[in-house]
Amino acid sequence: MLTVLSSKNLRLRKMGNEDIEKYHTWRNDIDVMITTSPTLDVYSIDETKKFVEEVILNSHSSKSYIIELKKDHSPIGVTSLINIDSKNRNAECIIDIGEKEYWGKGYGSEALKVLLDYAFLELNLHRVSLRVFSLNERAIHIYNKLGFEKEGVIRESLYRNGRWHDIITMGILKKEYMRE
Repeated sequence: MLTVLSSKNLRLRKMGNEDIEKYHTWRNDIDVMITTSPTLDVYSIDETKKFVEEVILNSHSSKSYIIELKKDHSPIGVTSLINIDSKNRNAECIIDIGEKEYWGKGYGSEALKVLLDYAFLELNLHRVSLRVFSLNERAIHIYNKLGFEKEGVIRESLYRNGRWHDIITMGILKKEYMRE
């Protein structure tokens, strides 16, 4: 498996067909998806396989990576740059730590920093954005810490647990990231 990017504790490698089963467990875990997936649906293995093959592996406008622990090569999550616009040098980023035992240990921040280094220092992107649910306070804290700025709010566009929540758009420019 090709290691593309790495940090002290993590390596990011290209997602492949061998990751479909693990990704499928994360995609169907309500605790993982409640703060990241607008639909909260349950997927068959065939639906996940089709999604991975069509949307992740064969996309010309995205790059997706499995986040692995360096020490034992355990996959713990996935991170992606999507909607890559090379003309305007923009992309959107996504991150999910699928293995709950690794939540709150700094791996999400570390993986996102590796992805941003790649986006700005290798792909020479100008801007990276993301969308986060207002109920996901832990993620908002991480994004603020990494230098993302709140750019807008899509008001009450997510219905979760009997209440309406906002979706917040955030972004970071290369010049802002390089100051960090």
